[in-house]
Amino acid sequence: MLLKNKVAVIYGAGGAIGGAVARAFANEGAKVFLTGRLLAPVEAIAKDIVSAGGSAKAAEVDALDEHAVDKHLQSVIDKAGRVDISFNAVGIPDTKVVGVPLIDIDAEQFSLTITAYAMSYFLTARLAARRMLANKSGVIMTVTALPSRRGTVLNGGYGTAHAAKEALTRDLSAELAPHGIRVVGLRPHGMPETATMKEIYELKAKATGMTWEQFQGYLASTTHPRRVMALAEVANMAVFMASDKASGMTGTTVNLTMGTLDD
Repeated sequence: MLLKNKVAVIYGAGGAIGGAVARAFANEGAKVFLTGRLLAPVEAIAKDIVSAGGSAKAAEVDALDEHAVDKHLQSVIDKAGRVDISFNAVGIPDTKVVGVPLIDIDAEQFSLTITAYAMSYFLTARLAARRMLANKSGVIMTVTALPSRRGTVLNGGYGTAHAAKEALTRDLSAELAPHGIRVVGLRPHGMPETATMKEIYELKAKATGMTWEQFQGYLASTTHPRRVMALAEVANMAVFMASDKASGMTGTTVNLTMGTLDD
């Protein structure tokens, strides 16, 4: 098991990516502490993990509430003794930030994504790092998206927010890697099996004129293998990057766009 006895905290565990990563971490032996702004979906995933023989605890935590994050992390330390992995998969509903041209979007809508994505990553990473410094080891992780590196339309501040997260990954690594803490990101793209991608399609459907089937075909056509990445593939990569097998990886965001974005 790649993560045997590792202690992992997952933020946004009630979402598609967060939930998949939580299950994959637990399957590889990690003790997972799942958090989300809403407790019910996080509890459901925790119950699935426990039923499958894994170790999981669920908690209601708003990742934009510094006190709540700090209090929860301390409870993890009290129960498990340490934090080895902090994984931020926090997202927000896209209905207020997607589908509107930048020249028409108001400042509050534009800044909403930057605040939610970049600030939650900053808070969870900073507070986890403070605990990891004592052991001189740990892995801090997050998820971004293709618009962080490529111009796209009708995405509001989404690309700006994820570009900020990728810059933060590099800066955190520059400061923390000398102390044994790795900081890495994952950049997947276009997974129709997630509710988020279906929501994005619906918000852009009128502007694009595509059916759902056509939109899925378009996403697949932009990749080298002419298929989209599966959620399980993202989760498997998260496991590897969190494990000691990836000890040489820090200060970088792994390109999981399957060739849609050239490095």
